[in-house]
Amino acid sequence: MTSVRLASIGDSFTEGVGDELPDGTVRGWADLAAQGWAQALGEPIEYANFAIRGKLVWPIVREQLEPALALHPTHLSFNGGGNDMLRPRADIPHIADAFTHVLRRCDEEGVRVILLSGANPSAQLPFGRLVQRRGDLLSAAVTGRVADRPDVIQALNWPDRELSTPGYWSADRLHMNTRGHHRVAARVLRALDLTVPDEWDSLPDASAAERLAGAAYYRAHVGPWVRRRLTGTSSGDGRTAKFPTWVTVTPASA
Repeated sequence: MTSVRLASIGDSFTEGVGDELPDGTVRGWADLAAQGWAQALGEPIEYANFAIRGKLVWPIVREQLEPALALHPTHLSFNGGGNDMLRPRADIPHIADAFTHVLRRCDEEGVRVILLSGANPSAQLPFGRLVQRRGDLLSAAVTGRVADRPDVIQALNWPDRELSTPGYWSADRLHMNTRGHHRVAARVLRALDLTVPDEWDSLPDASAAERLAGAAYYRAHVGPWVRRRLTGTSSGDGRTAKFPTWVTVTPASA
């Protein structure tokens, strides 16, 4: 068995939405971090990813945490709450309780936690002030709960002002693009004291032509999001985890 077994749980941020490959599948920072980890160690690691887009934080915990722990990982990455912040009545302490629960269960199972905060999209969203305020509160609440836990690996993206600029975001302005996912993956590797591939920090900016503006943006992205809220549906309905069992990531594949 390999020395590192990484399981990731979360929503679209961890699933990798916005970093689409030519065949239509998504990659994202967690896949990249697994590849970079294997490359830095010079040996294979095992990797699983249970994240599903559109999930609220407590459904992530209820549906993904125990299946992930059942694989007996050495490390578990967790992020959530981004979708909760977009709901009319977001209960920040209740969202933060999910992080406390994940940490407790990982302590019980002897699994080391990699804690991530999401990137901050508020500067480019129509309801950005609300997202900014709630994100600041959630970030403070979660970091406060691990302030006395130096063993928790922290890769905090919310305070990264550079990552908040348009060049790191996909056309929907809510999910990071390939460049953004590489920046987050690099932060994870650095938090682990691992070497980051040089090319990750020099990816080209997204083309301005890819960014919709005005009515086109609202038709393509805001309208469908509003319809899902009104109908009680989710972008993750019917989706399953992309890697619900171990896949071996080798330095060669990285």
